[in-house]
Amino acid sequence: MDTPRVVVGAAILRTTERGTEVLAAERMAPAALAGGWEFVGGKVDAGETDVRALIRECREELGVDIVVGQRVGDDTELTGGGAILRVWICRIESGEPESIEHSALRWLTAAELYDVAWLPADLPIVCALHALL
Repeated sequence: MDTPRVVVGAAILRTTERGTEVLAAERMAPAALAGGWEFVGGKVDAGETDVRALIRECREELGVDIVVGQRVGDDTELTGGGAILRVWICRIESGEPESIEHSALRWLTAAELYDVAWLPADLPIVCALHALL
C-alpha cells in the first residue's frame, strides 16, 4: 500500500478587538475546488518536514513568515483519496497576508467560522479549532 501524500495547512490565529480570529482563504483553482474555503498550505515536498513545508507555503501563498504551534485535529483524507491534510495552529511573525494564490482572504471569529463554505477536508479541522477559540 502506498503512503498517502501529505498536505499541510495553517490555522493562522490573531487577536483583535473582535477576539481571536482565524484566517480563511478562498480557492481559485482547480475548478472543482474554486470558491471553497480552506486553510492556507500545500503539499510537502520530498525531503521536507511538515513544518518546513508549512512555513514555505505561507511565504509563497500569503507573503508572510509564520511561527508554527500545536497540531489541531486529526489527519483528514482529501477528496479523491491518496492524500491527507494535517493542520497546525500558527501565528504571523512578520508580514501582512496578501491574497497571492487565492480569490479572497477573510479573518473569522469563532461566531463566524461557519459563515464560509469550507472544503470537506478542512471542515473537521474547523470543528476542532472551534472548540479551541
